[in-house]
Amino acid sequence: MLDLDLSGLFAPRGDQPSSPTIEILTVCTGNICRSPLAEQVLRTRLRPLDVRVASAGTHAMIDSPMTPEAARMAASLGVAADDSATHRGRWLSERELVSPDLVIAMTREHRRDVVELAPARVRSTFTVREFERLATGLPEAELRQAADAAGTDPHARVRAALALLTSRRGVAPAPTAASDDDVIDPYRRSWETYQRSTAQLLPGLTEVVRVLRVVLN
Repeated sequence: MLDLDLSGLFAPRGDQPSSPTIEILTVCTGNICRSPLAEQVLRTRLRPLDVRVASAGTHAMIDSPMTPEAARMAASLGVAADDSATHRGRWLSERELVSPDLVIAMTREHRRDVVELAPARVRSTFTVREFERLATGLPEAELRQAADAAGTDPHARVRAALALLTSRRGVAPAPTAASDDDVIDPYRRSWETYQRSTAQLLPGLTEVVRVLRVVLN
């Protein structure tokens, strides 16, 4: 009789080594304007870190490409044309929320939708403008100290940094209006609205890149 050790086949998933790749999911409504733009800008600016970025929509226009205006904006921000051209709208479901280390929503409504689908993501889901508000002014030394206390595992380091940001909820200055945590939807609106939407989006993405570069380098 062959003496085969099959125990590894039945080991709990938690006992298996996880991929070191950090995953980010960006979320909007149709997944053809704001969230793919955020996805592609983050992917471009986070290279060469081991980070995978994807996007989805709460009411996605499934298999639809980015709007021409969003693709034009992406190109102006240094995103490769092929990256925008291959995008297709994708519906947000529980499956997309199993593995992301960080979920970046475009509005408070999107954040609420994410947390309703996956309550465990409440501490790792932020609107992009909320992330900006919580991270701005947070010293890199403090971020690095929190990450270092969590050890060398990249997922643990990111969780520690996000816990630090979450602890600032209620402490950091609140927005003047609740809607100031939202990014305006430019779909079927003017080029000036796309510009305004992008201007609201970019500072938060800059903070996401800054935080991840601090804790992952």
